[in-house]
Amino acid sequence: MKQAMKQLEHLLELGGIPKDITLLVISGIALLFSISGVLSLPFDIAWVAIILCGVPIVLEAVIGLVTAFNIKADVLVSIALIASIIIGEDFAAGEVAFIMQLGALLEDLTVAKARAGIEKLVHLTPQTARVLSGDQEAVIPAQQVRVGDILRVLPGESVPVDGIIVVGQTSINQAVMTGESLPVDKTVGDEVASGTVNQFGAFDMRATRVGEDSSIQRMIRLVQSADAGKAKIVGIADRWATWIVVIALAAAALTWLITGEVIRAVTILVVFCPCALVLATPTAIMAAIGNATKHGFLVREGDALERLASVEKIAFDKTGTLTYGTPEVIAVGSILPNYSKDTLYLLAASAETRSEHPLGKAVVRCYQQKDASPLPQPNQFQMIPGRGVLARTQGKEILAGNQELLFEYGIPLDSILPQTEKYLAQGCTIIYLAIDRQPAGFLTLADTLRKESVEMISRIERLGVQPVLLTGDHEEAAQSIGRQLHIRDIHANCLPQDKLTWIEQYQERQQPVCMIGDGVNDAPALKKATVGIAMGGVGSDIAIDAADIALVDDEVKQLPHLLALSKRMMIAIKCNLSFSMGLNFLAIVLAIAGVLNPVVGALVHNAGSVIVIIHSALLLKWKGR
Repeated sequence: MKQAMKQLEHLLELGGIPKDITLLVISGIALLFSISGVLSLPFDIAWVAIILCGVPIVLEAVIGLVTAFNIKADVLVSIALIASIIIGEDFAAGEVAFIMQLGALLEDLTVAKARAGIEKLVHLTPQTARVLSGDQEAVIPAQQVRVGDILRVLPGESVPVDGIIVVGQTSINQAVMTGESLPVDKTVGDEVASGTVNQFGAFDMRATRVGEDSSIQRMIRLVQSADAGKAKIVGIADRWATWIVVIALAAAALTWLITGEVIRAVTILVVFCPCALVLATPTAIMAAIGNATKHGFLVREGDALERLASVEKIAFDKTGTLTYGTPEVIAVGSILPNYSKDTLYLLAASAETRSEHPLGKAVVRCYQQKDASPLPQPNQFQMIPGRGVLARTQGKEILAGNQELLFEYGIPLDSILPQTEKYLAQGCTIIYLAIDRQPAGFLTLADTLRKESVEMISRIERLGVQPVLLTGDHEEAAQSIGRQLHIRDIHANCLPQDKLTWIEQYQERQQPVCMIGDGVNDAPALKKATVGIAMGGVGSDIAIDAADIALVDDEVKQLPHLLALSKRMMIAIKCNLSFSMGLNFLAIVLAIAGVLNPVVGALVHNAGSVIVIIHSALLLKWKGR
């Protein structure tokens, strides 16, 4: 028999089944043989379950009591196991041990393993820097840069430390720090942050904050501190364990003293074992996680849905979450009577065909979505970092860029600016156009709302949760999005530490908050929030690793379902807990009266565990209203 058990364990391990599950399978088979009586052995085969499942419970209970006097549910289980063995009820002992280990396994399956989000964030830290000394350029480790050093950053490189540009113009992708979808033009005197990416044009900078003081290192520390400060929920059975142990022991002792029958006292200990109580929460959580998975959510923390049910506010990052995160041409303006809007749009798109700037690429992409015919290629093209482009196409010289570009070429914008004021007030980006050195018009670009965002926000409010906007975008863009979505609580110009601060302030007011974001800059807030949800499709790996839940397909319209599911899950858990406690107390009364013996008592509260599991399983197909 022993050899057969070893072979079964070996086969299960070869099949890739974890050791914990292997031990449970073996214990379950042993209990089936024990109750059926088909094997004739010199010992009760239920001892297999007692040894494999019961001994670890007893050891953990003893260690907890001796080292920290920590009374948990396993203390009562250990007492019931030992008492059952003493009076010869081996099957009851093995069954209780099996059920408790099954509950522990379900809890383990719902708890996420160690995550590598901070390690990925560390990998974003630039490793080298180009230091200038006179006419010499040397590549040194970024950690060796000192305040005041002059550094050179080439196109495509990450900024090694915080500093100020002293020579050159460029565009910087600041998504790692602010989450902004569009690069920011920088020139002499502007600040640049470590970890951001130089997209166009080399520039020289003077280092102002280095090493542990740099922006990327401060963000790493924010993520670490936010994770350490997040409280973990303790299982309900362990929270009530002290009272359960006291009541059970008192009831057993009084019954023994009054009746003189030790078997009744042992039966009380067996039926008082919190098996159904232990199963009440993890089974409901697992079923809810299965439901959430079918709606596109990957739940990475076992108690995330339990925490989500308590949130009063949901904080949204704007870019990539409520919006698509890609600029779109939303308006074209022409001030030249000989050039229609369509003609001006065509010339601008033709001039931008060779541009590597995200705005230029957006113009080309949006025009081709409108007109699939091939765009005329420019005869001449010049990229002007931090300004725009100069191109010659269809016999016309086209200037397309920001105000500074047209000012440099002496082109007045008085006739264009009045038409762009309303777009600037909405936080849009303007590309100013000139044809043959004459002001011609403009293109308006904006990050567009996801079509489902308005309805999603409305449904969330109907669930009694208040939406909040935390964005790195400037005030006008944030207010514009807020008005469209009817969000009143808006915070703009947020750096990672600002988002973290707002999350902390809400929590200090006893307002649990859920954070939803997609960028590296959202990682500290995702960690600190009561629940963090990351956009799995467009989101960065670091944001996903920092979050408790990932929205795999970026369908934000499913967020209200997740919220409602979490609340329904908590109702199921409370029903499970009430039922399991009621069943336990009823079984105790019957045990005191002598109606139940240890084996029947174990079977009764085993049936209670099955009912709890079936009730929890209903969450798998729950759809809400």
